[in-house]
Amino acid sequence: MSKYKNPYPTVDIIIELLDFDNKILLIERKNEPQGIAIPGGFVDYGESIEDAAIREAKEETGLDITLVKQFKTYSDPKRDPRFHTISTVFIASAKGSPIAGDDAKTCKIYSLDILPKNLVFDHNKILNDYKVYKERGQEPKL
Repeated sequence: MSKYKNPYPTVDIIIELLDFDNKILLIERKNEPQGIAIPGGFVDYGESIEDAAIREAKEETGLDITLVKQFKTYSDPKRDPRFHTISTVFIASAKGSPIAGDDAKTCKIYSLDILPKNLVFDHNKILNDYKVYKERGQEPKL
């Protein structure tokens, strides 16, 4: 047994829907903590973060995504109430109709102008950073 306690690597994917101008896809989580979230999940052992993002998006939304950009990494130890996670966030694009699966109860399309206020984890911060990036072309600050 290891004496070290390390954070868990995760990915979150901001999916820009090419069939809908200025809209993204969010999910309603089946599992705790329940609520609205950016699609994502844990990186499996032996898996790259890019492959994890593609897999998690497919499992939760049924969509085949194209990774556009590695956006930012979020590492606040309190970002996940269950344990310490470090999430690499990607921006991706997709076409088609999402179908909720795996950990997602539902999928819903949201305008960047009208996003839910009480997202789980630190997803409010992530999406606020993303909105600034889209509006001003500025990368989020550390």
